[in-house]
Amino acid sequence: MSLAHLLLRQAQLHPDTPAIFLGTRPWATHAQWAGRSAALATRLRQAGLQPGERVLLFMRNHPRYLELLWGLWWAGLAAVPVNAKLHPREVAWIAENAEARWAFTSADVVTEALPGVAVQIDVDSPQADALLAEPPAGPWPEPFDAPPDHLAWLFYTSGTTGRPKGVMLTHRNLMTMGLTYAFDVDTVGAHDAMLYAAPLSHGAGLYAIPHLMAGARHVVPESGGVDPAEMFELGRHHGPLTTFAAPTIVRRLVEQAQAEGLTPDDAARSFKTIVYGGAPMYAADIRRALDVMGPRFVQIYGQGETPMTITALSRGMLADVGHPRWAERIASVGVAQTPVQVRVADAQGRPLPAGELGEVLVRGDTVMAGYWRNAEATAATVREGWLFTGDMGVLDADGFLTLKDRSKDLIISGGSNIYPREVEEVLLTAPGVAEVAVVGAPDPEWGEVVVAFVVGEPGTALDVAALDAHCLDQMARFKRPKRYVVLDALPKNHYGKVLKTELRQRV
Repeated sequence: MSLAHLLLRQAQLHPDTPAIFLGTRPWATHAQWAGRSAALATRLRQAGLQPGERVLLFMRNHPRYLELLWGLWWAGLAAVPVNAKLHPREVAWIAENAEARWAFTSADVVTEALPGVAVQIDVDSPQADALLAEPPAGPWPEPFDAPPDHLAWLFYTSGTTGRPKGVMLTHRNLMTMGLTYAFDVDTVGAHDAMLYAAPLSHGAGLYAIPHLMAGARHVVPESGGVDPAEMFELGRHHGPLTTFAAPTIVRRLVEQAQAEGLTPDDAARSFKTIVYGGAPMYAADIRRALDVMGPRFVQIYGQGETPMTITALSRGMLADVGHPRWAERIASVGVAQTPVQVRVADAQGRPLPAGELGEVLVRGDTVMAGYWRNAEATAATVREGWLFTGDMGVLDADGFLTLKDRSKDLIISGGSNIYPREVEEVLLTAPGVAEVAVVGAPDPEWGEVVVAFVVGEPGTALDVAALDAHCLDQMARFKRPKRYVVLDALPKNHYGKVLKTELRQRV
C-alpha cells in the first residue's frame, strides 16, 4: 500500500475539509490537495519518469512541499529531501549520487543549475503551476500500487567518511512510523493542526504522515521557518498546535513566552504538543520549559536510519514530578517505541545488563532498507536485522535509555548533524593549513558548536577570517566552525593518532 492512499482516503471521506494552510490562509482542502498531487503524478508519468526514480526537493518550507511529496508517491517515485541550508556543491553531489532526473527548488536556496538534473523547476514558477493544476473533471487516477518495500524517501545523512549516505526508507518504514505516533508520541485527531516551522525535509515533514492519517490540518508559517512570535500567534488563530522542534527551538519558544509574560494556561492556547528531539536536551532546559509552558512536551529519539522511532519520553512521564526517579527520567530519552526493540550491546552486538554502557541497537519495521548504492556501509551498520546506531547509552531496569556519548564523533548543533571529518576535509584545502582537528564544544543555546584546532605550515601565519571565508565558500554555513584555535602542533599518541579527547577537554 502506497502512502498516497492515505491522501486518497481523506479526499474521499472529507473532500471539503481545509487541509493545508499558509499562515492563517487556507491553501487546499483534502480534495484539492489530492487533485493537485494526482495531476502532478500523471504529468510526471507522461514526462517519462518511471516508478522508483528519484526526484530532488531542495526548497524552503512551502505548502507545495506537501503537494509535491504526495504527488511523487502517487506516481511511485522516491523523494530526495535536501536540507535547504546545504551549500549548492553539497546538493550537487547528492543529486548526482541519487541519480535524480528532476528537481523542485525555490529561488531563495538555489542560484545555479544542478548538474545531472534534466529538469529543474522553481516551486513558485508558472511551470510548477501547470504541473499541479487540477484537471477540470474526471476521477483521479489510482495511486501507484507500491509494494511495502518500495523506496519512498531517500534521506542523505552525513557519514564518518565525510560523504553523505543515502538512507533508503520504504513505504513500510514510513507507514509504521506514522501508525506508532498515536501510541507512543501523541494522540491526534481531525481537530488537530501540525505546524511546520522546522524543515519539512527532515523529521518535521515525516510527521505529516500521522497527521494525514487522522485528517488533521497542516500549517506552514508565512515566514517558512522558526519565528517564535509567529508560532504563538498561529496557535491562537488555529487552536493549539502540534510542532516538532529541536531543543534550540524549544528554548526560543520558552524565551518568547517569558517575554510576553505568558502563563502555562496562555501557552496552552497556542500549543497542544511540542515534540522535541534531534539533539540532546539538558535537564535544566526541560525543567524550565515545563515551568514556563506547562506539560505539553514529548521527547523522541530517532535517527535517519529509523526515522523518529527509537524511544519516546511521554508527556505523562515528563510531568510526573512526584515519581522518585523523575530527575533521572527527564535526563533520559525514554523507553522503546512500540514497533521496535532496543538493546544496549557490546562491540559484538551481545546485549549488556541494565546499567552497563554500550552501543544502542534497534530492530523493527522502521529500520531502513539500507544505504543507497553502499552495500559496504549497509553491512557494517545493519547486522542480523539490528541497526548499530553509533550512539552510546545505558538502559535501566525499567527500560529507560540514557544516552552518554556518540561513538562516531557526531556534533549536533541546533538539531543539525555535523561530522568533524566533513569540516576537516574542507579546512585542509585552505592555503597554509597543515593539520586540523574538529570537535564539538558544549553551548547553552545550540547544544554544541564546532571548534577547529588548526596547525599552519612552517612559516605561515594563519588568518582566522580567511579560514572562515574559505569554509563559507565550501560548505553550508551551519557546519562551519564557530571558533578557531591555532596551535603549533596537535596532541597525538605514540601511533600518531590525534588525541581528540584532549582537545575536547581544552574546550
